[in-house]
Amino acid sequence: MSTPSLPEVPEFAEPELAALRERYRAERDRRVRPDGAAQYRRAEGGFGYYAADPYAEEITREPLADRVDAIVLGGGFGGLCAAARLRQQGLERIRIIEKGGDFGGTWYWNRYPGIHCDIESYVYLPLLEEVGSVSRWKYSPGEEIRQHARAIGRTFDLYRDACFQTGVTELRWDDGEWVVRTDRADAMRATYVVVSHGTLDHPKLPGIPGIESFRGHTFHTSRWDYGYTGGGPDGGLTGLADKRVAIIGTGATAIQAVPHLARDAQQLFVFQRTPSSVDVRDNRPTDPEWAASLEPGWHARRRENFQAVVTGQPVTEDLVDDAWTASAAVLGKIISTDARAGWDPEEWERAEELLDFATMNRLRARVEQVVDDPATAELLKPWYRYGCKRPTFSDEYLPAFNRDNVTLVDTADSGGVERFTDDAVVVGGREYAVDCVIFATGFEVGKSDVMTGRLPVHGRDGIRLLDVWRDRGVRTLHGFSSNGFPNLFHLGPLQNASSVNYVHVLDEQAIHVAEVVAEARRRGVKAVEPTAEAELEWVETITASSPDRARFDAECTPGYYNNEGSARPRITFPAGPAAFQRLLREWRSGDGINDVLGDEG
Repeated sequence: MSTPSLPEVPEFAEPELAALRERYRAERDRRVRPDGAAQYRRAEGGFGYYAADPYAEEITREPLADRVDAIVLGGGFGGLCAAARLRQQGLERIRIIEKGGDFGGTWYWNRYPGIHCDIESYVYLPLLEEVGSVSRWKYSPGEEIRQHARAIGRTFDLYRDACFQTGVTELRWDDGEWVVRTDRADAMRATYVVVSHGTLDHPKLPGIPGIESFRGHTFHTSRWDYGYTGGGPDGGLTGLADKRVAIIGTGATAIQAVPHLARDAQQLFVFQRTPSSVDVRDNRPTDPEWAASLEPGWHARRRENFQAVVTGQPVTEDLVDDAWTASAAVLGKIISTDARAGWDPEEWERAEELLDFATMNRLRARVEQVVDDPATAELLKPWYRYGCKRPTFSDEYLPAFNRDNVTLVDTADSGGVERFTDDAVVVGGREYAVDCVIFATGFEVGKSDVMTGRLPVHGRDGIRLLDVWRDRGVRTLHGFSSNGFPNLFHLGPLQNASSVNYVHVLDEQAIHVAEVVAEARRRGVKAVEPTAEAELEWVETITASSPDRARFDAECTPGYYNNEGSARPRITFPAGPAAFQRLLREWRSGDGINDVLGDEG
């Protein structure tokens, strides 16, 4: 692979660089809290109603004690891709178990006004050619995405055996197969289990004193209450015409919801800890002539092209050509890549920092150009490195602050919202009287039920997965499977390589799992399980070579990327997603696959 040329690096005078670095540190320090991630609470117990399903009526059914070929945990795109790819490999009975009332995962739960994907839909949506569709917009609205998830379920006959509104409570290996127990008293059996719970299904709430006694209306954006607000994802929120509304949080969700709230609420207060970077969106309808001209294989080519561009690989053409690909040079702290392997590390670090400063200066200048009030514009400027927070894109968010009925409330110096009274939100000792509080505080990230122990997993001889990992450290082969836990596969970011287009990553993982299962079936192997030696070798490989981002994360403004300022190591495949996917293909076609296809023993 050739090394791309070093991009043209902007020039900065040393005093300017020193001032920017100091400003970044100061802005970070304003927002660091001693309680870190503990500032949030789970939506459970007395707060469990925030996680209740508002979209589906409760179903009743008899407990199941049947046997299927594979059980997939999670009905989002990861689970759908896993089930679809297993179906393509000939598995007949595939059961998806999903907590929600239908397929969709994040897109089932998130139905707030203005919701769209932030990755181009032609590369984000999986299995487009298999389903036979092209999205209607470059960046699809949430409802189109949810309907695509349902179309995958119909195309691959996944509704037939699915169990919705069901939570898995235990996985236990027993006599050559998995027993899967649920909160509906099911005791199903399956040859294979694929865990694709994801981490974007359980809302988190800020632990603000007085939240219990606030007498107004409250809800979380992932359970949007249209019964209160009126309207729909694209329609007018008519119920807010006489309401004073507060939204807490200014991440990717609020970027999309705020313009709708600003348009329809009598008064909107936006409570901000840290401003997001907001770049141009430029959404537009799909050109029907272009869609009709697409040739077979277009989808894989396009998403691989996007992946190459954002990881800095040389390409002859940028097919997506949007704000993500234009920012590729400063995505190195978000996505691992081998594109700069030929450069001197110190030279690249300096070049990346300078490019980053230039990018963020451009985004701060955009705020000044759009927002009329200088004081408000100053509060909306993001003072941190580009890779510290998930970038956002909108053409409506910043203009919303030019409306007379919208007030931005900065909470950085107060450590966030201080407390609630019966009818107000308090920041800096000042009360903001409101009728409704909307929590745009996101989901628990990186906390799957398996990793937290909420879903106990017992493998061969009853050994518990988390006990093994606590004693020896997390050990997998390629992030998918562990010794002692046959026929159990994990999808997600664990010990592999991720990217900004996470659904592409999940689909490649699903293809890998399905092909390993298919090879096992061809050979008559009953237990797919890595040897302890292969597992340890992989862990040593990624641990020794994983990029050291601890310093970068520690200097970032607090957020979920750096565990709210308590930076922890990111163990990932250093060469990036494209190289990792090539490694898996070579491993499957070579002798490596023998490391997981030994006899059950």
